[in-house]
Amino acid sequence: MEQPRARTTPVEPPGALAREEAKRRGLRRMKLVALSFLLGATVVFLLTSWAQSAGWTGWVGYVRAAAEAGMVGALADWFAVTALFRHPLGIKIPHTAIIPHKKDVLGDSLGEFVGSNFLAEPVVRDKLRRVEASRRVGEWLAKPENAERATAELATVVRGAVTVLRDEDVQAVMEQAVVRRVVDREWGPPLGKLLEQVLSDGAHYRLVDLMCDRAYEWVRTNHSTVLRVVSERAPSWSPRFVDEMLADKVYGEVLAFAWAVKTDVNHPMRLALDRFLGEFAQDLQKDAETMARAEQIKQQLIQHPEVQKLIGSAWATAKDMLLTAAEDPSSELRRRVREGLRSLGKRLTSDPAMAGKVDGWVEDAAAYAATNYSREITTIITDTVERWDAEETSRKIELQVGRDLQFIRINGTVVGALAGLVIYTVAQLLF
Repeated sequence: MEQPRARTTPVEPPGALAREEAKRRGLRRMKLVALSFLLGATVVFLLTSWAQSAGWTGWVGYVRAAAEAGMVGALADWFAVTALFRHPLGIKIPHTAIIPHKKDVLGDSLGEFVGSNFLAEPVVRDKLRRVEASRRVGEWLAKPENAERATAELATVVRGAVTVLRDEDVQAVMEQAVVRRVVDREWGPPLGKLLEQVLSDGAHYRLVDLMCDRAYEWVRTNHSTVLRVVSERAPSWSPRFVDEMLADKVYGEVLAFAWAVKTDVNHPMRLALDRFLGEFAQDLQKDAETMARAEQIKQQLIQHPEVQKLIGSAWATAKDMLLTAAEDPSSELRRRVREGLRSLGKRLTSDPAMAGKVDGWVEDAAAYAATNYSREITTIITDTVERWDAEETSRKIELQVGRDLQFIRINGTVVGALAGLVIYTVAQLLF
């Protein structure tokens, strides 16, 4: 069985007590003014009634009729206004204290009214179209101080989100969503395609040039090393001067070969390297043995302790970098975000096509929300009103509109008096 909801007092925003007290004083003043009109009509009625009983004639009857009708109008409108919020004079007359008794119905009607007239898709689209949200946002973001403010707010949101997230949860998600996906996928074909693209673009030539340059420099600066290697490999019975002559000859040939490879872009060694890389790229994509060896290397790499340590600390490292960048107003991240926001703002104000697209996206999103979630939105109104205490709600509404309603009483007195005067005059003329 559903438990009855507890009644609550409407939540007051900051500064509401002072505003409420001001409205209460204004309401009391207007009630006194409306009451003074009733009392004035009553005094006039009593005086004119005494005058008529004393034998006065002529204009006294007209004034008495106007005062009498004014009293009736004032009392009728007092009853109507009072009946909205409470039982007049505490008498439980049917169809009085309407707001306390019909609070939930009024809440439902208000929610339905808002949903039908404010959350209807055509209304939402028309309002957003006239607002020109993209232009206004663009003009706001284009100002440096506003872009800085928006960047600071985004940094605060990032810091809050990163602080709330549990490190172990994020690390688990990273391992499952990123690391596992990378590990489970074969590395051979993607690497082969990447290498093939690099070769077709000629992007590897700089690396080959660097390797040839370094090889030549190494040979040129390691003459003694070449001599020692040749001497160590020479037969023990070979004379030393012969070993040195042979070593010099070998060094000269190696140096000449390295120079030729370095300077000749069409050297057979370079062409052979290009052919090897091309064949290797194809093998990574199609040769089962090469692909299997790539998988073995991948497993060895992933299982390496340093790699495992890097994976385990990835989120902690990224988190520290993100927090540091978010907290530092002069960081590269915040600078790029700030400049990006300013650039976006300028484009929104200068590029009608882009502004139109953004406005279309905003309209579609708002229309979708209004179409699919208007009921949930209006439920906020109905549920909130339903939880309010009836008497407190009536008092709050009276504070908001009661001052204006007192004009009904004043108008009722004046209009009633005029109507009474007209009726009395017509009766005198006809009869």
